[in-house]
Amino acid sequence: MAYDAHDDGRRDFHFLYGRWRVEHHRLTTRGVGGDDWDVFHSDTYCQGLMGGLCNVDENDFPERGFQGLSFRTFNVETGQWAIYWVNSASGVLQNPVFGRFENGIGLFHGEDVDGDRPVKVVYRWEDITASSACWSQAFSYDGGQTWETNWIMDFTRTA
Repeated sequence: MAYDAHDDGRRDFHFLYGRWRVEHHRLTTRGVGGDDWDVFHSDTYCQGLMGGLCNVDENDFPERGFQGLSFRTFNVETGQWAIYWVNSASGVLQNPVFGRFENGIGLFHGEDVDGDRPVKVVYRWEDITASSACWSQAFSYDGGQTWETNWIMDFTRTA
């Protein structure tokens, strides 16, 4: 992803616009040091809104029988993105994570709950090219001292 000195960050997610096939690797048990990964696929379509200040991607998980949606909005004043998630299983809009891209890597931090356990969460975007990208999610159960990556998504552009 090329850096543009005249860009305030609102174009950071332009790489994601379009259609993707995504291979997911998700830990079957989180927070216990597990190493058993569930592998499945999704199809994703992302589009920009409001001149790039917002974008939305819809994710279809045919192997799992649900859909998910990410909504991202760029705060011009702070230069940060807020990322929200909702899935069709619950219909509940999750708390956002906040962050930005620096040197080609996007880091977005927030608070979440894993079952009944409060966790800190970080999303990481990296290895971004015109035809591929990688997203991962990690939880911290100890206030940010240690992190466990529990979900990795490898994107391959389809159109």
